[in-house]
Amino acid sequence: MGCITVVDRIRLTGLLERERTRFHAEHPKSLAVRRRADHLFGRVPMTWMTQWSGGFPLALASARGNTITDVDELTYIDFALGDTGAMAGHSPEPTVRAVTERIATLGGISAMLPTEDAEWVAEELTRRFGLPQWSFTLSATDANRWAIRLARLASGKSKLLVFSYCYHGSVDETFVIVGPDGQPMSRPDNVAPGVDPRVTTRVVEWNDLTAVERELAHGDVAAILMEPALTNIGIVLPAPGFHEGLRALATKYSALLMIDETHTISAGPGGMTARDGLRPDIFVIGKSIGGGIPCGAYGLSEEVASTARENAGAAGLGDVGGVGGTLAGNALSSAAMRATLGEVLTDGAFANMTEMATRYTVDVEQIIVDADLPWSIAQLGARAEYRFVRPGPRNGGESAAAADRELDEYMHLFTLNRGILMTPFHNMALMCPVTTAPDIDHHSEVFAEAVAELIGR
Repeated sequence: MGCITVVDRIRLTGLLERERTRFHAEHPKSLAVRRRADHLFGRVPMTWMTQWSGGFPLALASARGNTITDVDELTYIDFALGDTGAMAGHSPEPTVRAVTERIATLGGISAMLPTEDAEWVAEELTRRFGLPQWSFTLSATDANRWAIRLARLASGKSKLLVFSYCYHGSVDETFVIVGPDGQPMSRPDNVAPGVDPRVTTRVVEWNDLTAVERELAHGDVAAILMEPALTNIGIVLPAPGFHEGLRALATKYSALLMIDETHTISAGPGGMTARDGLRPDIFVIGKSIGGGIPCGAYGLSEEVASTARENAGAAGLGDVGGVGGTLAGNALSSAAMRATLGEVLTDGAFANMTEMATRYTVDVEQIIVDADLPWSIAQLGARAEYRFVRPGPRNGGESAAAADRELDEYMHLFTLNRGILMTPFHNMALMCPVTTAPDIDHHSEVFAEAVAELIGR
């Protein structure tokens, strides 16, 4: 191995312009969809869709398994998979069958009434993650919001402790980071917060148990809210002993441990919680468990559930006290979750998904090493992501500092222009039950070609 390769920024600019030109030339119908969208804020159904590389997103025509076809009739191997929302694959047959029966035969998509499916799903979530009491939502964001309220109710405390650059959906309290001076600050991309998140939240860097104890010592933290590995700022894995230390500190300072596995369920059927023997007091999950149908859930330990009920008093647990919604736990979502958990995201499926992700990781790592690039890749079960820094980042701040928008756009457009769809917000690749070795091999070939052109070999 020679000297570390430094990317020629002038060369990168030229390559990026070439890929943008190709993207525009090959996607006139997707561009037309965007131009006609006069009544959509930002000309997209949801504003984050503007983050797709190339200046506009692909317009979807169809999707099945791990394949997407756009309105220009171009087909892609999909490694984005709805940023985990389609981790079961697009329209898996058991889920389609269950929701079709619910809609066409049984009816009652949303009636504010329980179905037998709901208890089946709750029992399965208990089997996988260990928490005995469950309630349903329409997203993990909602699950986090409602569970945070219950954590405050059960603990009698007001604040959260989160980790810098964590991701828990659009939960107001979590948009806070450790600033350059080591002090907490509202995350720069936080849109018009109603309350400065420093009022509601304490924040520390990931993998820093000393900082965790310092903040817990104030005595006002209701819950530590965390992903068991950071996933929205690259994959940042826990250091050895970090989770054991968190559990011990939460117990010591009477704070609840709240684990959000919406992304990290990629680690296996029971996520990192089952794989690593974690012991949360509250658990949050969403996105993937409904096979693409909107859903989410939160689980409570018996102690938290009991204490929350005892402390409820005038709290509106049975009404509109900030916990619940008329569409939550609906019959359609319940049917989708039962089919997806029971027949799609099975133990066997996760074994294949993880095997494919390992193949992907090994290939990408070898290409990076051969090119002497100062990049790294991390894997979490069926999920893998490369970052433009070596060694891999130890916390959110280090990972954020490694961001490179031009490199991101180049890698995204280069792969997309050659039939591969990567997650728009970062360089994450996710495997679903039908991802195959040839899919991985195609990515490896294209990734190697992108790197070779970047470094001029």
